[in-house]
Amino acid sequence: MSTPAKPAEEVAVITTNHGPMVVEFWSDVAPKTVENFKKLAREGFYDGTAFHRVIRGFMIQGGDPLTKNPRDESRWGTGDPGYKIKAEFNAKKHVKGVLSMARSSAPDSAGCQFFVCHGVAAFLDGQYTAFGALLSGVETLDKIANVACKPDGERSRPIDRVSVESIKIVNRAELKA
Repeated sequence: MSTPAKPAEEVAVITTNHGPMVVEFWSDVAPKTVENFKKLAREGFYDGTAFHRVIRGFMIQGGDPLTKNPRDESRWGTGDPGYKIKAEFNAKKHVKGVLSMARSSAPDSAGCQFFVCHGVAAFLDGQYTAFGALLSGVETLDKIANVACKPDGERSRPIDRVSVESIKIVNRAELKA
């Protein structure tokens, strides 16, 4: 008797105007967060958004639906999918290449915004839901983390748009094809 085939492992391909990044998911420590991200990606929710917050050596943040419209720039960073998800804090460390959920000061306030660490951010460990890591595309992460930002406010808003053209969920085996 043969054992059933294990379902193909899914990854996210984040295509930006600076190149691609491929992310593996940590469903073992953040299953609901991973499923939420995959659901939104499959719906095309992230397509046309932007990385609206970039801090070299710390992280790049995206996933806000309000970034689809430049006229909403004053509200970028406040958008959500119309709901919040419960945090799934875990023991994964926030190091370069880790994918984690952005949130407000309330622990269970994440919905769709995410960030990719550009450096070690140990102060986030156990406080934010880490749910994946880059398999490839660290050079894209570095390019985005080094874009010029506006000299006002937090100085984290890119001068030139860093667009997320698409986020596609694919089977890892397809990457080798």
